[in-house]
Amino acid sequence: MIRVVLVDDQTLVRSGIRSLLELSGEVTIAAEASDGDEALDVIRRERPDVVLLDLRMPRKDGVGVLRALRAAGDLPPTIVLTTFDDDEALLEAVRSGARGYLLKDVSLERLTEAIRVVASGGSVIRPAVTERVLRGLEQTPRAFEALDPPDPLTKREVEILRLMAGGYSNREIAEALGTAEGTVKNHASSILSKLGVRDRTRAVLKALERGYI
Repeated sequence: MIRVVLVDDQTLVRSGIRSLLELSGEVTIAAEASDGDEALDVIRRERPDVVLLDLRMPRKDGVGVLRALRAAGDLPPTIVLTTFDDDEALLEAVRSGARGYLLKDVSLERLTEAIRVVASGGSVIRPAVTERVLRGLEQTPRAFEALDPPDPLTKREVEILRLMAGGYSNREIAEALGTAEGTVKNHASSILSKLGVRDRTRAVLKALERGYI
């Protein structure tokens, strides 16, 4: 069973998600929290396999929870629960270490699959949300132009992009791949150049758009 901590300030939402997951036979709700401060205490106490985290909450929002846990080295694999009007917060959540995000009206099958993927080290991006975020990014001028046509990403660059999508730092990526941090930085610079973007979040989203990851 995958142990999940559910964080949302709306009792009805928590009740609905709990009821869904109880039907799956694969997931158990280890604990719930109704605001960000409570979430920090519960997550540190329970050490869950996965966290389902609301973005908009009193006392401390979801991004604040992610940043606090990551800074302390306590961040479990986390899926952000969101609505379509949270584009800016979604980008911040990815930068802060979220492994993905889902809409709150997600089906049981999709939710269970996402939890399973994230628990095993993967990342989950809902396509409809990704498309909206990408449209928003397109309104921001690029720092430089992508290669046209772009050079293909190497196998190692794709591996690094996948780890970027999980919110890992260059140092953590280097440790995971058994290489030097400087080598990862060089690969990251190459990825940004090829995709014509200026930061890691845009690189991940552009790679998803193009089907690289």
